[in-house]
Amino acid sequence: MIIFRSSQVNYLLAIIFVKFASMKNIVILSIIFFAVACNSSEKSQETASESEEVIEAVEENASTNGVSFIGLEDGSTLSSPFLLEMGVEGMIVEPKGAPREGYGHHHLLINDDYAPAGTVIVADDTHIHYGGGQTSDSIALEPGEYKLTLQFADGMHVSYGEQWAKSINVTVE
Repeated sequence: MIIFRSSQVNYLLAIIFVKFASMKNIVILSIIFFAVACNSSEKSQETASESEEVIEAVEENASTNGVSFIGLEDGSTLSSPFLLEMGVEGMIVEPKGAPREGYGHHHLLINDDYAPAGTVIVADDTHIHYGGGQTSDSIALEPGEYKLTLQFADGMHVSYGEQWAKSINVTVE
């Protein structure tokens, strides 16, 4: 069924009133349009309710999307070298290359926060790129306390932002 905005209904009524000038036709058409407008209002409420349900489902899924450290938890004490296993939900891991929506690869940021969305993650000693599409690595760090941030980015190392990052604090002995 077509749902009209009230301005569209008024415009259509005006056209019909001009076309069908007899009073009897005007009354009949008014009743028909009133019935359609009431039905449209009910449909709009049903559509709004359905839209709210879809938004809630997307938000629930969004809460499960993101990156994760597999087998490492915040506050862990580790021996160097340690195994870094990286997970992602809601995106597909692939090697670096031309950016594609929904695809990317991991980056490990050592003692750094997430990279804001749209910024390029430059490779250095504390910003490790996994542009080959790797999901695990052996990490050797000197003894001490570290903040490890797993960041997902596109094929050209452009960050997907905070939603696609996770930080934990670990102690290396």
